[in-house]
Amino acid sequence: MKTFEVRNQYFDKLCNTPGLMWLGQNTNHFAPHASVREAVIQALDSGEYHAYAPPAGFEELRQLIREDMGVPDASVLVTDGAVEALYNVCSNICKPGTTFVTTNPSWAWPMHFARKAGAEIVELPIYNPAQGYKLTVEQLRNAVDENTRVIYLVDPNNPLGTCHTEEEIKAFTDIARSVGAYFIHDATYSSFAENFTPAYKFYPEKAIQIYSFSKWLGLAGMRLGAVLASGEIIEMLATAPPNNLGSNVLSQRAAIAGLKTKAEWFPEIWRRQRRNQDVVAQAALKIPGFAVPVYPSQANLLVIETIDAGIRPEALVAAYQTQGIMIRQGTYHTKQFGDRFVKVSLTVPEEWADRFCELLPEMVKLARTIDVPANLF
Repeated sequence: MKTFEVRNQYFDKLCNTPGLMWLGQNTNHFAPHASVREAVIQALDSGEYHAYAPPAGFEELRQLIREDMGVPDASVLVTDGAVEALYNVCSNICKPGTTFVTTNPSWAWPMHFARKAGAEIVELPIYNPAQGYKLTVEQLRNAVDENTRVIYLVDPNNPLGTCHTEEEIKAFTDIARSVGAYFIHDATYSSFAENFTPAYKFYPEKAIQIYSFSKWLGLAGMRLGAVLASGEIIEMLATAPPNNLGSNVLSQRAAIAGLKTKAEWFPEIWRRQRRNQDVVAQAALKIPGFAVPVYPSQANLLVIETIDAGIRPEALVAAYQTQGIMIRQGTYHTKQFGDRFVKVSLTVPEEWADRFCELLPEMVKLARTIDVPANLF
């Protein structure tokens, strides 16, 4: 059977598992603000969804995204999720004979998009406590040359949860400018960071911000994201986008309501996910050989190292699936370091996080008896 068929069946089974606790995809499972739900219902009841939305998104939404990202002079293209945004960007700017520089670990799909467009992928290892599990300025400077077309940075990092300082971002953009490279700054997790600096602030001519509503607002299944960049770059991306008829009307109305009330309700979401980080970290550190390399995480997730306990991450994932809990094996993000850790997503109800902790000693024992599953994605 083809890999994509097996992969789809794997996730279809998860989606159709009653009561599954999703602790593996960084999705937000807290109940939305009442205004978000009301906006979706109103758009549905009014029949507004019968018409196509504006091709670049509702103007009100575009303005709210600019304000939330802190780049008021950027142009905005609303997309069907941040993945589509990245596909559009990589397809347009990556070229044969050029390099696409990123970190390891990172998020894998943009590398697939870049490779398909003909670019060579250069991965810079950051799974190293000596450098704070982050890309260093020296690392990046030594990796770029006149053939570097793209520097791609997920910040805060998925899966590590580290976040770069303003000084580091400025240095990175200076390096990008020195070789004329685009700087794709994937800000999917920026709402969870204590401090976040958009690269566009220092490099408006070629910095591209990627924005997502899946994590902070919890619209993963409603597929909504955006690209923020200069007017010239957005004009290029808008000439032949994957969706030229506008993004989902219900999703956009939900996003508008979420952004207009974000200051009112999101701090409590932030507090609750940090509470979940705390209990999960404490539980993990009670297991001999387990470690939590980055704490607190600046994203809505936590990496737990299992390697020194002799536990294969895939076996622990399989053990938790027997209890209706999904976590993610490290190899989803990195082949080089993936045998070291699992990732646990924590914008989830407190009872889910507590159940993970309660089961952890038992799951560690069970994992020692499980052969590594062949088909985990």
